[in-house]
Amino acid sequence: MEQHGRDPRRSPARRGASAAKLGSVALGAVLAASVLTGVALNRDDTVTGAAVPEGGTTETGETTTTTTSTPPPDPCAPVLAGLTPRAGLAQLLQVGVNPRGPQDALSIVGSEQVGGIFVGGDDVGLLSGDALAAVHAASTLPLTVSVDDEGGRVQRIDALDGDIPSARTMTRTLSTEQVRELARKRGEAMKARGVNTDLAPVLDLTSQAANTVIGDRSFSVDPATAVSYAEAFAEGLRQAGVVSVVKHFPGHGNTSGDSHLGSVTAPPLAQLRAHDLAPYRELPRFGEDVQVMVGHIAVPDLTGGLPASLSPAAYELLRGEFAFDGLVMTDDLGAMRAVTDLADLPDAVLRALVAGADVALWSSGGRVGEVLDRLQAAVASGELSAERVDRSLRRVLKSKHLC
Repeated sequence: MEQHGRDPRRSPARRGASAAKLGSVALGAVLAASVLTGVALNRDDTVTGAAVPEGGTTETGETTTTTTSTPPPDPCAPVLAGLTPRAGLAQLLQVGVNPRGPQDALSIVGSEQVGGIFVGGDDVGLLSGDALAAVHAASTLPLTVSVDDEGGRVQRIDALDGDIPSARTMTRTLSTEQVRELARKRGEAMKARGVNTDLAPVLDLTSQAANTVIGDRSFSVDPATAVSYAEAFAEGLRQAGVVSVVKHFPGHGNTSGDSHLGSVTAPPLAQLRAHDLAPYRELPRFGEDVQVMVGHIAVPDLTGGLPASLSPAAYELLRGEFAFDGLVMTDDLGAMRAVTDLADLPDAVLRALVAGADVALWSSGGRVGEVLDRLQAAVASGELSAERVDRSLRRVLKSKHLC
């Protein structure tokens, strides 16, 4: 994901009595279900907690004793209990902020308590010194602060902390051990500036020209080489305390088109399985904290003409065939025409969450209140299920080590 310009800012939609009424929808519906039914499942999936006699007799007359087990404590429950429905939904958003200074970020975080902000653009004001410290302090829960810092033509702190080579150049000129050390130092520089998440490394496989949409952002066309170098980059970031987000599932290296400019089509699913998707079979190598970004990529026999970021089938593929249970976020929903040509921002965010995304990202910023109003209305109507929100919210809280 690269940031290509910024949409004009719009004022958040006003919140009135109707929004307050919608706020009464409980995000903890899933938790309540077992209490209401009086039945819970233990770790062996056997039914416990139902009405069972305290004792009985066998056919031989022996007395038996029946014990009931209680489910283990829910580690997320204390945090969930402290969140309003709107605040829970806000944790599923990652919003672009003006990089010139902290005012925009302070306003967004302070007013709506979004789960994360994205700092893009070439101006490094917000990344200078300790400018982000006040923004972190304004957040009730730990705040995700992300940047795009892959190396080469996609960097965000190069003006402050020096240039790092593109992924393709790293593979050609450095060992995996050297890449790990480079990423560790880069991660330490990010962390010192208040950044805790890097939307990198790229797992796309391509041998296309350097200046194509992926091009030199790819470590290699060979899956094993790409995984080795991407894993080293991610491990270096992890050692520095920075979360890595691998991208762009289900594979952007051999697509037609640029999702910043319009629709993008990938090869058929069988061809993706044989090549582009191969790195995602190695996700366990990247550690428990790794996250995955889903791109705006249409797969002819999978997504039904939709970009993967809005397609339930794409998320089901990642969760099912690739058994990934970590946090999944979208590519930019607000400044890339592969999505903006299909849906206005509030509806695009809703469609992504309904499809299976845990976090919706838009770099263009603004409109947070409008988006949250749309999501609250969708929960109230059942368009966005409370169970769907609960699952994603738990993944977000887990990613922040809150449960």
